[in-house]
Order: sequence, then C-alpha cells, then structure tokens
Amino acid sequence: MPQFVYNLLPFLRWFPLTRQNMRADLLAGVTVALVLVPQSMAYAQLAGLPVVYGLYASFVPVIVASLWGSSSQLHTGPVAMLSLMSAAALIPFASPGSVDFIELSVMLALMVGVLRLALGLFRLGAIVNLLSSPVIVGFTNAAALIIGLSQLSKVLGVPFPRTDFYLDDLWRVLAQIPELHWMTLGFAIAAWLLIVGLRRVAPAWPGVLIVVVLTTVVSAMIGFDDRMKLNLSQVADAELVQGIEQFRNNRNGIRDLVSEIADKNREADALHESGGLLNIEKAAQLRAMVAVLEQQLGLLKSDNTLMQVELNSRTLQAVQDANGDWQLYPHDAVPQGQAGDGKRWRFSGIDGDRLVFAAGGAVVGSIPQGLPAFAVPQVQWDLLLALLPAALVMALIGFMEATSISKAIATGTGERVNTSKELIGQGLANIAGSFFSSYTVSGSFSRSAVAARSGAKTGLFAIISALAVVLVLMFFTHYLYHLPQAVLAVIVMIAVFSLIRIEPLVQAWQVDRFGAVIGIVTFFATLLMAPSIANGILLGIGLTVLHTLIRTMKPRVEIVSRKPDGTLGGIRVHQLEPISKHYVPIRFDGALTFINVAYFEDAILEAERKFPQAKAILVIGSGINEVDASGVEKVREMDERLKQYGVKIMFSGLKHQVMQAFYNSGLVKQLGTDMFFSDKETALQILSRQYEVEQLLPDDATPQRA
Repeated sequence: MPQFVYNLLPFLRWFPLTRQNMRADLLAGVTVALVLVPQSMAYAQLAGLPVVYGLYASFVPVIVASLWGSSSQLHTGPVAMLSLMSAAALIPFASPGSVDFIELSVMLALMVGVLRLALGLFRLGAIVNLLSSPVIVGFTNAAALIIGLSQLSKVLGVPFPRTDFYLDDLWRVLAQIPELHWMTLGFAIAAWLLIVGLRRVAPAWPGVLIVVVLTTVVSAMIGFDDRMKLNLSQVADAELVQGIEQFRNNRNGIRDLVSEIADKNREADALHESGGLLNIEKAAQLRAMVAVLEQQLGLLKSDNTLMQVELNSRTLQAVQDANGDWQLYPHDAVPQGQAGDGKRWRFSGIDGDRLVFAAGGAVVGSIPQGLPAFAVPQVQWDLLLALLPAALVMALIGFMEATSISKAIATGTGERVNTSKELIGQGLANIAGSFFSSYTVSGSFSRSAVAARSGAKTGLFAIISALAVVLVLMFFTHYLYHLPQAVLAVIVMIAVFSLIRIEPLVQAWQVDRFGAVIGIVTFFATLLMAPSIANGILLGIGLTVLHTLIRTMKPRVEIVSRKPDGTLGGIRVHQLEPISKHYVPIRFDGALTFINVAYFEDAILEAERKFPQAKAILVIGSGINEVDASGVEKVREMDERLKQYGVKIMFSGLKHQVMQAFYNSGLVKQLGTDMFFSDKETALQILSRQYEVEQLLPDDATPQRA
C-alpha cells in the first residue's frame, strides 16, 4: 500500500490484527477503563465542570487520538494539568459549572485542537524546545501543588473561595479548618489509605475503581448526602437570611455583568470592523466602559466568594413543625418545647428559587444519562484573543506531555514516535471532541503506563476503553450519584503529587545555575500568579529565550595557552602564562553573526590592548558554526584596522560552510590564503617558528599604536 495512505490513515498499521494482539488490547482496554472512569470525573471537577463532562472527554477524543496518533500505547483523555489550566483560563469570564463556562471550555478545546493541528501540519513541533527542562520542572512542580491543594476544600468539606490570588484563597480554606466536616474528612482519609495500600499490597488490582465502588456504597448506606431544599421563609435566622439575599443579588449581578461585558465587546468589535473615525472612537469608548465593568465584576466575584465562606460558617438546627414542614433555627434560638434534629445544617447554595442546606457531605449527584449529542461549538469571537495565550500554552504543554510519554514508552517497545503525527492526532482529538461537548484533552502518563504494563499492542486498546465509557454513560451513571466528592479530590491529589520532582532542579543547579534559577523563578511565579498559571510558564519561556539570547550575544571567548599536559586552556581560568607576547591565540566559540559581531570586535581589541607587542592574533575558529554578512564585514573591518598597527588576524580550524562564505565574499583574497590554517596546532607551530627570531628584537622595535 502506498506510503501516503498510511500517512493519511495511520491506524492501518495495526492490521492485520492477530488474535493474540486483539486479546492483549482487550485486556489492556478494560484495565485502562477501570482507571479512566473515576479519573475523568475527578479531572472534570478540577476543570470547573460537572463530572459528566469528564466522561464526554473520554469518548470521542480517545477514539480519534488513537486512530490518528503516532504511538500505539498512548492514551488520550482528561489530564490534571490541562484541567486546571482550562479552569484558570476561563474563571475570569464565567462562573465554574455555569452554561457559559461549559461553552467556553468546549471552545477552548477547539482552539487548542486547531493550534496543535496547525503545528503538526507545518511540522513545527520543535517549538516545544522553547520549554527548557528547568522551566518544565519548575512549572510542573508549582502546578502540581496548586492542583493538589485546590482539592483541600473538598477534603475538608468547606467552600473554596475563588479570587484573583490563589494563595489568599488557599489561606482562607485553611482558616476554615475549625468548620470542617468530619465525615467528609473521614471518607478522604479512608480513600487515601485504601488507594496507597492497594498499590503496595496488590498493585495489579484496579485500586482506584475499588475505592470508588466501596465509598459510593458506604455513602449510600449511611445517607452521606444529607441535604434539604427550603424556602427563605423557613430560615429563622434574620442575619443569615440577609446574607443569603445579598449573596443571591450578587450572583445575579455577576451574571448580568458578564452578559453586559460580552455584549459591549461584541458591539465594539463590530464598530471597529466597520471602520471610520467616528466608529473607532465609539469602539474605544465601549472598551473603556468594559474595563470599568470588568473591575466591578472582579470585586463582586471576590465579595461573593468571601460571603459564601461566611454563610457556610453559620450552623443551624432543623425543627419539624406540626404540619411536617422543616424550619431552621440558630442553635440557641430553638423554640421551647421543640427539639432540633441534632444535626448541624449549613447553607450550601441556591437551586432556582430554593435554598439548599446540607448536614452531610458533598456527593457527585445526578449525572445525565446517555451519550453527548453532536453540536457545533459556540465560538465567542470577542474572547478569542483573550484566550489565545492560554490556548497556546495548553497546546504546547499538552504536546510536550504526550510526546514525552510516547517516547518513554517507545524505549521499551522499540516503536518510532513521529512528533508531527502525534500533534496531528492530538489536534484532531480536541477538534472532534469539541463537537461532542468535550473539554481539552491530552496524553495521560498514568493511563498510558497502565496500558503498556497491561501489554497493549495497538491503539485498539484505547477504543475499547472509550467503549467502556459509553457503557457507563448509557447504563451506569445513576449508580454514581452517592460517590463522595472528597474521594474524587483524593484521586486528583494522589495523581498530581506524584509529579513533584526536586532532583532535576538540583542537577540543573550543578550544570547550569542560571537555567536552574529560571526554573526556580518559574516555580514561584506560577504559584504567585495562580490561578492564571499559564503566565508562570510564559515568564519562564521569556527568561529562557533572554538567557539564550545573551549567551548567543556573548559566546565564550578565551585567550589560550599551553597547560602542563600540553593541551590548550584559558589563561585566566587555569592561571597560565601567555604562550607568547608576539602572537595571541584566541578561542571563539559561537556563531559569527550580526548578533555578536560587536562582542567579537571587543574581544579582538581587548587582546590587542593586553599584548601591545603582538604581531598576530590567531582566532581558533573550530567553534564557529555559522557566519553571515555582518560577520564577514566585521572581520574585514578588523583586518584593515589591525593592519595599521602591523598586526595580522588569522584563523584556524574553520568549518567548510564558514570557509566557503569567506571565499565567496572575497575575504580570503583580502587577508591572504596564508592567514588560514587547517587546525590550531599547525597554526601555532608556524607562528612559533615565524616569530621566534623576532622575539630577540627589542620591544621598542614594535610599531606604536594609538
């Protein structure tokens, strides 16, 4: 079959399917599905979405990525890192879990998919090289901490306030420890101990799934989800009622402000596109109004999250009246002759016109049954540019994660991984998934490792795992109603805390301290900039590019001399005596281009000043890999200038492409062919013989230089 067919339909490489391979893929697919189902629900909550969207993201994208990807063992789907980044990117524009938030999550998946597909089609996978190892480690460590600690509120059973400063939010969660829900904490601890224990005692067992089943059954048996819906008139606490009304008004105000901001942005875009000075001025006025509204929105969101914490701290007693209706009273205000139910009821939220109070812990709740319907993603054009930086970072991070996983597995299987094809597969997976209500997905290290250990032979295993998710969506979602959210939080925490690595930064410090510092700066910047963690890695990339630029502008330049063993070394580093006062060998390790010709000039002139009796400067150019027009012109200028003082500039060990450029530019003719040597040792021997007689001449025989 022609190669272009395999390039167009890479899954054809699976065929012919043998019975042995199909059996192995079936076993691996079922094994991965046992991990995929609970993980996907946990990661969906991390992304600020209802848990069912994690299952949606584990269906179509998994199939498409396996069909058009490069690795046979890579499993695509929801992952912790991109789930958090998705939520962080969208929180400024919509409330988590809202209809607008879900639409934006799907739109962001489409953007990430288009970017990855474009990178793959144009073979631009090398752009990931902008992410140096220290930057990746620093970002991953910070993101793992942010992801893990963001689940702490669910473990404690308290609200998680969301503002523009993550560390403040985390501190407010810790401040609520006295208000924690002990049974929720008990479920979390039990889940943690069971998962860790099963990994040690029976690593082949699906520990996560076992814990999910056990905790769901126990939760249903003890009525862990203990909540009631009441009218405002059934709450006999005037201060709490006032706070709830303010909370509801703020929530409505947030919704109205978000809608107004979107409308004004769309209107401004339309005016700007229509052209004309008057329309452009009106658009600018609308932008200014949007900036004011966005500031108001931020303050309102911050106030409301803090108010939710305050409302949650107040506990009430439930009393049933003669008609069987429930009333909530403060503990010290229960009417005489009536007894409370002994529970501690807290305000949990608002469902339509009714208030939700909870005495138990949070559970997953109702999950819609059935498969996601085909729907064209709603693109909010006014937010496209605002989300583009986050989408680009997510595309790069996800690609880096997927390719590193693929290559790690390929070392054991011997399979060749094509990064461009993997980008195309990942891009198509996100694009196709966005038409079926999926949020951003990528390659999963944990599930891919499970697939490899289970003996997966082809991408068919991933399709089997997706079909298992289909069965869950079709027939089993109602069984997950009582699954404690604290258990999902523990699943996320265990997964992400394993990503934290300190050793690579220690090793980087020993090799490249400046690079290690950039990694450390990236770590702290990501923490401080959270929840906008994409800004942390963008800063790391910027510092890496700047560091590389500085190193390119100032390559290593050393005046060399003989070491005791006869080799050449820098006279300053090794504290050596100069090889001669009549000629100066200089090692130049870098491209001779426009970006560093000034540094090259400074190095030559500095050597000429340090050795005023020198009659030759030998540039050891074996480290010069590239030269451009600016480099050639600078050498020409230096030759003309040094000749005025009776000094020659010479070169040794130049590579073919550099020498060819010197020939084509006429520089060899200007300097003379005898100024170029094949290697440094030949050059030094000739210089030594040429000037050994002149070394006997008095110093005042040397021409004076200005």
